[in-house]
Amino acid sequence: MKRLNVLVVGTGMYVCGRGTDTFGTIMPAVLKSSGQGKIGKIFVAGRSPAGVKAAGRKIRSLARAMGISADISYYSDSASGAKGYIKALKDIPKPACALIAVPDRLHKEIASAAISKGLHTLVVKPFVTTAADAEALEKMRKRKGLYGAVEFHKRFDSANLKLKESVESGDIGDPLYFAVEFSQRKSIPSKVFRNWVETTNIFQYLGIHYADMVYFVTGASPKRAMAIGQRNWLKSKGINTFDAVEAMIEWQLPGGKRFVSSILTNWVDPESSSAMSDQKIKVIGTRGRFESDQKDRGITIVTDSAGICQPNPYFCSAYRSGSGISYAGYGIDSVTTFLGDVLDIEEGKRRVSWFEGRRPTFKDSIVSTKVLEAVNRSLKTDGKWVEIK
Repeated sequence: MKRLNVLVVGTGMYVCGRGTDTFGTIMPAVLKSSGQGKIGKIFVAGRSPAGVKAAGRKIRSLARAMGISADISYYSDSASGAKGYIKALKDIPKPACALIAVPDRLHKEIASAAISKGLHTLVVKPFVTTAADAEALEKMRKRKGLYGAVEFHKRFDSANLKLKESVESGDIGDPLYFAVEFSQRKSIPSKVFRNWVETTNIFQYLGIHYADMVYFVTGASPKRAMAIGQRNWLKSKGINTFDAVEAMIEWQLPGGKRFVSSILTNWVDPESSSAMSDQKIKVIGTRGRFESDQKDRGITIVTDSAGICQPNPYFCSAYRSGSGISYAGYGIDSVTTFLGDVLDIEEGKRRVSWFEGRRPTFKDSIVSTKVLEAVNRSLKTDGKWVEIK
């Protein structure tokens, strides 16, 4: 079996839990694959030297806790303006892939650089923010013969796979509407993402998951979208972005029938909320309904120190074993599946084309990008409907 070299671009919360008491999601997945003998060298690139050093401490602590010895090199932007990820791209030997977890506005730039260097590439959601950028990256990927995917981990959640089965089997009939509520605590925009939060919005950060989910579950095409948002609490704190965004998308099934999805998002939940994410989805069809409370996973922990906590053990959870801790969950699966897919390609077991229709590929993710672009345009026009071609 070949060993895959991995470039991780980004050193924040999702990569290694920097700024929190967790270890994130991407590095637990990469180190898990490393412990299975699938990974060669790991390259971690960030912007500021101080941020990269802090991430290094977190990653080394995580590796010790997992009982894994990994070959990791770190890169940061230099005072001369040389970018850390560019330096890492020059050093990384093939076979290799890139995992990109940076603010939305940098996705195209860094994904383009990784693809130009011949690296299979995974980008965290949203893919990019315009259909033109999405199509440009897809053309570049296709021309290079590489594999590109977006880290839409909700496709790996067993609850959502059960929803897909209920729709595809016809058990709930023709969909009439999807109703989604998705929110997070105030600390996400006001502290964790404070440096770049004004360049995004809550639908772009969270709601995009369920735009992709509707497409994944139904295979429908988005026809038009409208959205409105409110600026209140964050504005009072000097943060110029929406507290909440409510979006409605009209979809058309392959047979021509239409339905709508309403996606209500906010990131001003109280810090005392029992979970970081509060998320629910309801689907009403002509023959039945499907409801999934994706916050209440059946576990409640109450302690003097933390109060009431309702963890989601199916996303990214650490479990103690004899040699240390191990990680499991659909957040981990999303990344390890990509790494496994790349190895299959490099070993000649799969063609890149095999993954179309089976993974959230670049091509597949153009659909959710078109929804995002329409929602953002509608927000700028006070809620007008925007047609999606």
